[in-house]
Amino acid sequence: MSRNIFPKTFSFVAWITGIFVSLAVAFGMINKVLTIRWIPVGVTVVFGWIVVATTLIGVLIGIAKLFE
Repeated sequence: MSRNIFPKTFSFVAWITGIFVSLAVAFGMINKVLTIRWIPVGVTVVFGWIVVATTLIGVLIGIAKLFE
């Protein structure tokens, strides 16, 4: 039984880390701290908001999977 908890814990840690990294990058793009060369800053800000939205949708889907 204790061997089965490690993969689930590791998977959760990887999932939550991905969420934090996605949000950090997205808010860096929104605040114009992170830019992409040759892409206008306004477009980068829009991409940042798209990343925030898709990350939040992914969180909702992940939480919904817990209740399946």
